Amino acid sequence: MFTRLKDEIDSYIARDPAARSRIEVLLSYPSFHAVAMHRVAHWLWQRDWRLSARWFSYLARLFTGIEIHPGAQIGRRLFIDHGLGVVIGETAQIGDDVTLYHDVTLGGLLPSVNSRAQVGVKRHPTLRDRVIVGSGAQILGPITVGEDARVGANAVVVSDVAAATTVVGIPAKPANAAPRLVDRALDFCAYGTMGGKMPDPVEDEIESLVARVHALSARVAELESRLGGTAEPHGEVVEGPHAAAANH
Repeated sequence: MFTRLKDEIDSYIARDPAARSRIEVLLSYPSFHAVAMHRVAHWLWQRDWRLSARWFSYLARLFTGIEIHPGAQIGRRLFIDHGLGVVIGETAQIGDDVTLYHDVTLGGLLPSVNSRAQVGVKRHPTLRDRVIVGSGAQILGPITVGEDARVGANAVVVSDVAAATTVVGIPAKPANAAPRLVDRALDFCAYGTMGGKMPDPVEDEIESLVARVHALSARVAELESRLGGTAEPHGEVVEGPHAAAANH
C-alpha cells in the first residue's frame, strides 16, 4: 500500500513543477486527496455499501471541489492539476498515467431522460493510458479516447478519439496525428495543447476551400480563353467573338 502511495505522489512531482516534495503533495494537493478518498469510496461501492460510498464521495467533493462518482473506475497515477470543477461520472473508466486539468467533465448524455432505463448502462467516457485532457474540456457519452491522445482546452468531444491524436474545437476534430515519442516526458503537453501555433482544423478547411476556388477560377478562365474569349474581372472589355454581347 505504501509503495503504491509513494508511486502516486511521485507522479505528481514528475508532472507538476510546482510540487517540491512528497510531504507537500500529501498535505496540500486537493486532487491527491480527492483521488485517495475515491479509492475508499470505490471500495465501498464494489461491496454494495452504496450509501456510505456516496457519502464519502460527497465529503471529497465538499473539501476538494472535485466530484468523482464512487462507481468510476480509475487506474494508477491519475493526476488532476488544480482540479476545481472536475466531474467524473459513474461509468467513466480512466487508465494509467492520465492527466486532467480543472473544469474537465467526463459526463453522460441526456441523463434526465428515462433515467431508470439507464441504470447500469455504460454512458460515460473511457480514457485509455496516458491521455491528457485540457482545462474546460467536456468529454460526453460512452466514447473512447485512445492511448496517448490529447484533448485541447475547452474542446467538446462526442465521438471516439484515435490513439496518439490531438483533438480541438466544438465539436472536437483531429488537429494532428502525431506519432508517439520514445521518451514519454518529451511527449507531455500541458493543457492538452502543443507548443507554438495550435493547428485549427476549421481554418485549415477554409484555406483548403479557398485554394480550390482559386484553382477552379483559373480553370474556368483557361477554358474561356480556349473558346476564344478571355474573362476579365470588374466589367472590363472582353475580346473575342462574344465581345459585343459581353460589353453590353
